[in-house]
Amino acid sequence: MTAREQYRGRRVLVFGASGFIGRAVARALADAGAELFSAVRRAGGAREVPGVLTEADLRGKGAAAESIRQVRPEVTFNLAGYGINPRETDPEQAQRLNHDLLSELAGACAAYRQAAWPGQHLVHTGSAAEYGAARSDLAEDTEALPTTLYGRTKLGGTLALRSASSTGALRGATARLFTVYGPGERAGRLLPTLIAARETRGEIPLTEGSQRRDFTYLDDVVEGLLRLGVLPDPGLGPVNLATGKLESVRGFVLRAAAVLGLDPERLRFGALPGRPAEMEHDPVNVGRMRALCGWVPATTLEAGIRQALHAS
Repeated sequence: MTAREQYRGRRVLVFGASGFIGRAVARALADAGAELFSAVRRAGGAREVPGVLTEADLRGKGAAAESIRQVRPEVTFNLAGYGINPRETDPEQAQRLNHDLLSELAGACAAYRQAAWPGQHLVHTGSAAEYGAARSDLAEDTEALPTTLYGRTKLGGTLALRSASSTGALRGATARLFTVYGPGERAGRLLPTLIAARETRGEIPLTEGSQRRDFTYLDDVVEGLLRLGVLPDPGLGPVNLATGKLESVRGFVLRAAAVLGLDPERLRFGALPGRPAEMEHDPVNVGRMRALCGWVPATTLEAGIRQALHAS
């Protein structure tokens, strides 16, 4: 039985279901036949979100726990967060949604956990930003040295879930995500900008693009999250969900341009300044994901870009 087949008929709650990754996770669970509940801030504004919509303003203390009390899910996926958008800079919101929320979710999942479910009770999405200034082989036991508000608060959430899981009160896992791309990304991000440029003729301003990233296709991230969710292991803690292969931003752009049919002469590397807080990181160790699931993301950049184009 595949990981997806194990969700058939299971009651699942997804927080952040209206976001880029959350919506994709919710769709996959709905397609798998799960009894799906999708938590959103306002049901009226949640277009194309599958499942039974449940309103939860996670900025308010207790809202997430109340959703879990009402739904009584067998497994909960948390895709909510604050700070991935550069315009999200409020320290209180970052602390609430990236750190404090995890303590609340862990407590509620432990209180209302369903004995019949053999997998993880809570699957949370962490971030590469938790590693911060760490260098060399980025394995899960590498000392995390976050340098940004986002990284520090996301690390706080990861540690809160690990602490709750270590007591045996629940089974929880944090999937550390790196540079996720695919259909549904917000306008202004790299790939949507390149796809939109197919309809124009002018120059395409870009940063220098020397920074290296582990670009992971959206469908692979969804697959990884669902695979982690069915694992029976107690206290999984953080798991790197990435390809284990680095590519420079410049390299990604050039490969995307070839797929999209963009004239390389239009690409103006260095026309835009880099972001001061951008993380530089070394290769990502995906050995733990491979050992746990017998699988790691393998979609090539060209294949992922092509699929994103067809879905746009």
